[in-house]
Amino acid sequence: MSGRLYVIGTGPGNPAQMTPEAQAAVADATEFFGYGPYLDRLSLRPNQIRQASDNREELDRAKAALERAVAGANVCVVSGGDPGVFAMAAAVCEAIDNGPDEWRDIDLVVVPGITAMLAVAARIGAPLGHDFCAISLSDNLKPWNIIGNRLRLVAEAGLVIALYNPISKARPWQLGKAFDILRGVLPADVPVIFGRAAGRPDERMTVARLADADASSADMATCVIIGSAETRVIARETRPDLVYTPRFIKEGAR
Repeated sequence: MSGRLYVIGTGPGNPAQMTPEAQAAVADATEFFGYGPYLDRLSLRPNQIRQASDNREELDRAKAALERAVAGANVCVVSGGDPGVFAMAAAVCEAIDNGPDEWRDIDLVVVPGITAMLAVAARIGAPLGHDFCAISLSDNLKPWNIIGNRLRLVAEAGLVIALYNPISKARPWQLGKAFDILRGVLPADVPVIFGRAAGRPDERMTVARLADADASSADMATCVIIGSAETRVIARETRPDLVYTPRFIKEGAR
């Protein structure tokens, strides 16, 4: 008899932002598969087994977890944030889609979590208050020309954009290029939010104009949110400024 396969997200990193449903899945599972730093966020019992792997081994990790679930174990695949947003839920589904028939009968439970863009947005106000999208700048799984084209199109459509995986040692140029593309479409004063490690002790939130946005302000722990032409900044003297996108959009707005 097959076991159960949970796919959970730990949230942005603050233990208080991990959902009770995800905590219950952790308590029920006996074997854990994930990227090491995400597994480190869990307080596991001595009888709970962890299998850490590199962040680029998602499909192999999913297959290994499915094999253990078929063998009867209660398994937990661990992501950061929400498991369905640029994370392990898609890898598990892809493995099932292309794997043996027995994997299709596994009791699969995907547990929603708080993803980085929601945590950053909450810390800064309500930049996602109207239509928005999320785009990963990593070209490990899709070519850069598709990323650039999507950035241009969603900016032209007036969507607020949350950028995941904005920069890394192997990809130092892509965020700057993304800003160049967006500057060709959006007004210079559109706010850009650099939200690093939202909710964690090393949190850093900064806001810049698109014209002045510097890619060096981001790293892989940063979620970057680019406003639309409608997004507003509320300046405050004694508190950090607020950024929000109004829910009412005027006729004719882009």
